[in-house]
Amino acid sequence: MFDSNTCSNEGQGDRVSLVDVILVPFHSTAFTAFGAATSWGEVAGFVTGALCVWLVAVQNAWNWPIGILNNVAFLLLFWSSGLFADSGLQVVYIALALYGWWAWLRGGDEHTALPVSRTTPRQWQGLLVAGVLGTALLYWVLVSYTESTVPFWDSITTVLSLLATWGQTRKKVECWWLWIAADVIYVPLYGYKSLWLTAILYVGFMALCVMGLRSWTKSLRSAEAVPA
Repeated sequence: MFDSNTCSNEGQGDRVSLVDVILVPFHSTAFTAFGAATSWGEVAGFVTGALCVWLVAVQNAWNWPIGILNNVAFLLLFWSSGLFADSGLQVVYIALALYGWWAWLRGGDEHTALPVSRTTPRQWQGLLVAGVLGTALLYWVLVSYTESTVPFWDSITTVLSLLATWGQTRKKVECWWLWIAADVIYVPLYGYKSLWLTAILYVGFMALCVMGLRSWTKSLRSAEAVPA
């Protein structure tokens, strides 16, 4: 029988949190490969994540709602794996996804679709300051208030991902370089946490990032070639 916070475990008398009950499917093994079990949570993150990044690369606005589903899957998966900053990051992603969805459809001049553009020097300065301060603050929070075993790497990947997402919401072509930098760190980090399917997914993300970079660069050059 469930109440708002806990459920009864008859026969043992233990109290199990409702969150633990919700996470049961994410912990359940979908398959085992190379001696490592892969959960249904990883499978959900893999499918929605791959589809989302591909849709971003081809500039399809449906990437945002698919991305929200991916955020929910990874929020639960990362929390259960002790990657607390990455888990909390998913909440921010959902908020940014709602903004990005609107911006892509109505964020251009006269509320038209948003075109691909370059990051300005002033914007780069702001991103640099935000990146350094954000990483330092998040590292302190993780060391002081969580049991994170990888506070620095969790912090820097979180901040890089946030900066890249901002660029993605504004269709800044350089956001792909930030995503690639984050993915280079994410792959060994998830391997260290035995999230092997997720590590493989992020290798695929890097390939899709290269595809997205080429596609967006082509769109940008085509726009720049049109006389004003």
